[in-house]
Amino acid sequence: MRYNAGPANRAPDARPDIDDAFYEAFLGPSMAFTCAYFPHEEAELEEAQQAQFHLIGRKLRLKPYQTLLDIGCGWGSFVVYACKHFGVTAHGVTTSPRQAEYAQAWLKREGLEDQAFIECRDYRELVGELQFDRVSALGVMEHLGLRNLAQFFTSSHRLLKDNGLMLTQGISRDRRSAMDIGSDDLSRQILQGMEPPSLTATITQLEDNGFELQDVENLRRHYAQTCARWVAGLQDHRSQCLQHVDEATYRSWLLNLGMSSVYFEEGALSFHQLLSSKRTNGSAPLPLTREDIHG
Repeated sequence: MRYNAGPANRAPDARPDIDDAFYEAFLGPSMAFTCAYFPHEEAELEEAQQAQFHLIGRKLRLKPYQTLLDIGCGWGSFVVYACKHFGVTAHGVTTSPRQAEYAQAWLKREGLEDQAFIECRDYRELVGELQFDRVSALGVMEHLGLRNLAQFFTSSHRLLKDNGLMLTQGISRDRRSAMDIGSDDLSRQILQGMEPPSLTATITQLEDNGFELQDVENLRRHYAQTCARWVAGLQDHRSQCLQHVDEATYRSWLLNLGMSSVYFEEGALSFHQLLSSKRTNGSAPLPLTREDIHG
């Protein structure tokens, strides 16, 4: 959930006018501004974020020397994790210069400069013969704008090798309410310009643009927990946060994330993780069962 991302057809960023240290105060060491995965109710936020990255890597069946493109990579959290734990070669893109600078410095600290590269670039500018074994887009779908879903999947299809896998995850709304986005209190107070698609719309665009859906998981309750932990982080680090934002901004973040937690818990919003393959004449590079994912 990356708020105030700018134009709806751009990959999400953090707000450019807020220092990275503000986000560090409540996101924790992972700097992951998307849904965590809680292996048990008492899991700490950082444990849950690492569990989420591990789950994504297992679903993508990441292996050493594969190439990974992370669209809307933020501060580089998943790129760093995928390189360290799965041995991939990764390329991340974000439209935030500040995030790109932060991520590149992180890669350097980890000694991953030769294994990964993160740059400030719109994913649509990746042209030519460049293709990847795997593509991830974490917390991107709700920021694209409904009218831009087709273009996103067309570009992703072009960037993915034959039989490659793509994992997307993002906020979604019930199909019956997706037609009047922006007209209700929920949209104005929580979504702040985001346009989360319905699951139906996302799957339709996947299939219309050459992908075969392989797996869907609803992590709605996990996002409710994630938002609640972010609220706790803001409260625990109030003085640190107020070094970077004023009181009104701080309170708006508390309200926004607190209400988000409630809406996810009650089901007004959902959060879906979708695994797809680039449709070809052959079979997708997946086992017959899902046993390997949680092994």
